[in-house]
Amino acid sequence: MKKHLIVLAAATGIAGAAHAQYPILDAVANRVIEKYQTASCEELWEKKGAPKSPEEQRALEFLRQDPQARTVFIDKVAGTIVNKMFSCGMIP
Repeated sequence: MKKHLIVLAAATGIAGAAHAQYPILDAVANRVIEKYQTASCEELWEKKGAPKSPEEQRALEFLRQDPQARTVFIDKVAGTIVNKMFSCGMIP
């Protein structure tokens, strides 16, 4: 995955925020969407307080440092995540 993060960082260095410029970020977002679509509420509750893996920590740090990539990522995953969290009672 380290190689993917390097490629992701290189891909996000390109000017502009079009989704086509973030192919690896799109792939990661698709995995997150799939996780939320297939996970049970119980699984999400269990994982909510669990420590993040080193891979997840690196991805989160990358998104904190790159506002354009963060916007693309959040725009793509937000609807799925919020709907699942709402249906599981994780948000009011």
